[in-house]
Amino acid sequence: MPLAFSASQALQLSVKQHADQLPDYLNDEERVIGALLDPKQLENLGGGRYRYTVTRLQVFQLQIQPVVELVARRSANRIELEAVDCQLEGLGIVDDFQLTLESWLESGPQGVHGEAALAVNVSQPSLLKLIPVKVLEATGRSLLAGILLGIKTRVQQQLLNDFETWCLAPAGR
Repeated sequence: MPLAFSASQALQLSVKQHADQLPDYLNDEERVIGALLDPKQLENLGGGRYRYTVTRLQVFQLQIQPVVELVARRSANRIELEAVDCQLEGLGIVDDFQLTLESWLESGPQGVHGEAALAVNVSQPSLLKLIPVKVLEATGRSLLAGILLGIKTRVQQQLLNDFETWCLAPAGR
């Protein structure tokens, strides 16, 4: 029986200075992605594609490390990030693993707002067969919510700091 769990997180950041420059900043894709995610764990594959190695996670007795391939898309005042592939390192053979991530950030007159939704469908690993499905799913939801909260915290701190640095850089960046 496959396990399914999901989490989402909304974001609203007020920007008091230079808010009119937010659309241009969000258009600087590589810089924004580097501010959203830990650059030490991020590899630019070119063409708006990135590989992100998520921090190793402990789930019961298992240690896993998701490696996610992301695609970035830009439009006026907006950047979107979507997971297009994910591999699990450390979990052994798992059938039917699927991760979805859809997220976006958009600039507005008062700042930046956005949302991220993360979901996983996976077959129950044999090492966890004795743990009830509801417990595994609750743990999975908590794990995903923790990942999104960590990203939100990073965005709240790092993205605004990086935006201020970007605004102070000479024209032509």
